[in-house]
Amino acid sequence: MLYLVHMTVNLPADMPASEATALKEVEKKLSQDLQRDGRWAELWRVVGQYANYSIFNVAGNDELHEILSGLPLFPYMTIDVTALATHPSRI
Repeated sequence: MLYLVHMTVNLPADMPASEATALKEVEKKLSQDLQRDGRWAELWRVVGQYANYSIFNVAGNDELHEILSGLPLFPYMTIDVTALATHPSRI
């Protein structure tokens, strides 16, 4: 199943820079592994924001929830998920 996921990150202002950097490094590695195996099919930055739009290609809701909740930055994210279906006019 395909999902459009909008993630906005809101790190606490008082989080030490070293902690933020460490979280981002682990997040980057995990996201790249998921991109390589095809489950994180697209990743696009939102200009001027600490946010992205992504396309996930996973088996279903439970797998997507497991992936998203396992992200190191998950506790600091606002996430909106939209399930996608093939449009009948798509060529």
